[in-house]
Amino acid sequence: MNELYSEEILEHSRYPSNFGTLEHATHSFEAVNPLCGDKVRIDLIVADDVVQQVKFSGKGCAISMASASMLTEVVLGQPLQWVQQFDKDDLLELIGIPLQRNPVRLKCALLALKALKAGLYDIPDATG
Repeated sequence: MNELYSEEILEHSRYPSNFGTLEHATHSFEAVNPLCGDKVRIDLIVADDVVQQVKFSGKGCAISMASASMLTEVVLGQPLQWVQQFDKDDLLELIGIPLQRNPVRLKCALLALKALKAGLYDIPDATG
């Protein structure tokens, strides 16, 4: 099997956790990877500085969808400060695939995190 597509990545891609949208999200943002067309939207409900609910939606490759699924699992129930400190190294460790030599796939893996951070900090554009 290709080392980029571990069983866990394929499972999260086929059966993603927290897939959907939140109608009354307190934070929401969409990020697009212009190199491949992947698109991920992250919706959060934050109350008392804790992520109470999180959903993602979008279309993309197995890596971008699996990464979004895994990211939503890890941030659910976490304090906002913890989520704000969660970075790309944390996400790459979480998904457990070697992407340093593949910059296009790295952008796919980090797309959900980019949307999450943009939504939390109200950044106007998360393209690229």
